[in-house]
Amino acid sequence: MEKQPAVKVIEGYEHIEYSHVHYEPEEMIQRSRNFFEWMDTRRSVREFSDRPVPKEVIENIIKSASTAPSGAHKQPWTFCVVSNPELKKQIREAAEKEEYESYTNRMSDEWLQDLKPMGTDWRKPFLEIAPYLIIVFKRPFEYNDDGSKHQNYYVNESVGLAAGMLITAIHDAGLVTLTHTPSPMNFLQKILNRPDNERPYLLLPVGYEANEVYVPNIKRKSLDEMAVFYE
Repeated sequence: MEKQPAVKVIEGYEHIEYSHVHYEPEEMIQRSRNFFEWMDTRRSVREFSDRPVPKEVIENIIKSASTAPSGAHKQPWTFCVVSNPELKKQIREAAEKEEYESYTNRMSDEWLQDLKPMGTDWRKPFLEIAPYLIIVFKRPFEYNDDGSKHQNYYVNESVGLAAGMLITAIHDAGLVTLTHTPSPMNFLQKILNRPDNERPYLLLPVGYEANEVYVPNIKRKSLDEMAVFYE
């Protein structure tokens, strides 16, 4: 029988005893190196296969994302999973409309120049080809039973953490994704008929990469360029 954690009441609230797996320093170093090397193979992919992905995989990666910390444990997120072809078509059409406007009128010359190495433009066929789209919505507030509102806290930070863990879980499952943020994104709320306390935050196509895919040969910052140690 599985041992149940000890329970303690602190200031009127139930807490359970926490325990974690620990490793010897050598194993910690090896595990952390292995994890980095695996995550370092992660790339944003814009060319997808329509090869089916088991729904349970999507369910599991969303559950992994939901373990992210959040302000006052409000978990201010909703993950909408779209596999319906007609909805994906509507999303693509609306996204490309906004993206065309951005690329032709909204983006500065500097921004467009910075995007050139990425090989991207306003066309987003992956929104229909990928077997799943996961749209992450943030929830600034909740409705009480009487119709009044109560606020969520650190919403952008909390949802950002969950999105990062979602991307990590997608990579860990052997799938690929791309962070897509057409601006503005209000069309997602309308197409998916989401309540007024939800705001679109991020769209992630999820699936396998196409048969032959090339990604930009870019380099990540070195440790010295991105970290400062005070010893």
